[in-house]
Formats: sequence, C-alpha cells, structure tokens
Amino acid sequence: MSVRVALIVGSLREGSYSRHIAQAIKELAQPALDLVPVEFGDLPLYNPDLDTDAPPAAWTRFRKEVAATQAVLFVTPEYNRSIPGGLKNALDVGSRPYGHSVWQAKPAAIVSVSPGAVSGFGANHHLRQPLVFLNMPTLQQPEAYIGNVAALLDEHGKLTNPGTRDFLKTFADAFAAWIEKTKA
Repeated sequence: MSVRVALIVGSLREGSYSRHIAQAIKELAQPALDLVPVEFGDLPLYNPDLDTDAPPAAWTRFRKEVAATQAVLFVTPEYNRSIPGGLKNALDVGSRPYGHSVWQAKPAAIVSVSPGAVSGFGANHHLRQPLVFLNMPTLQQPEAYIGNVAALLDEHGKLTNPGTRDFLKTFADAFAAWIEKTKA
C-alpha cells in the first residue's frame, strides 16, 4: 500500500531541472510512494489581512491538496544561497491560520538540485530551518544534493546517469521507511 506524498517542486519553470529530478524520483519511488504534485505558483503572497473566512481561492486549494497527503517531498533549486521565494510563501500559506497548519507532523524529505557543483547545499539547509518550526520530521540520511544536474539528463529531461538513478531509488526507499517510522 502506498503513501500519498505531496511533491512540491521549488522551481516554477516548467522545464526546470528540479521538475525533471522530481519526475525521476516519482517514477523510481513507485509503488511505495504515491507522489502527487502540488503547485504553488498561483498563491498570492501571504498576508494575514487576506486570511479571513473567505481567503484567496488559491490558498484554499493549496491547503486542501497538502492536507490530503501524509508526507511531503521537496525538490528545490537554490536561489541566492537559499530557497526560492515562492517556496517560502507556500510554507507560510500552508502554516496558517495559526493552529491549522497543513504541515503539522508530516514527515518530509528534501532534494536540492543545481547545475553547479555546490549542489544546492544552501537551499537544502535553509529549507530545514522552517521545517523544524513547522514540526515536520525531516529525513536526515541520505542527504540528497544533486549537483551538475544538466550532465545527468538528456535533451528531454530524462535521467541518464545510472549512479544517480540508483542513488535516487535508495533515497526514495529511505524516505518511505522514514514515513513508516515517523507516522503517528
């Protein structure tokens, strides 16, 4: 039986490396994890003044989609040594209204992706900070930093590197075990 997992890609770009790696993980994780993409590109910036009895429709959609999952996998690029602004906004939207966070106690894992050699290390570790506050037990090992990603994909965004494929399969298996271990 698979676990329903929100798959949140930090990049808004349709053909981003993060999306390609997320798709590869989705294919490798079956059948243990049912990775369901949850988009956040249409979310208005979080503003408590808008969080009324009738919040923006995009917030309501996003919150419902995340709430319907048992865990969250983040696949993100690094922007200026941190996470993309849209991803931070999604965390904020999902954490409100106070006391009704859709993130509460959901097991999480992070994969950071970069065309450079640093492999999104800053984004990976910056994302861990709010996840601690949001009470999301986050997979510690194996850490997943995918550097020089352009060399790992073909012209259609398909993963071509067997070593990376094996690593991502090991990562997905470890995440499935982590979810099982941490679920209430």
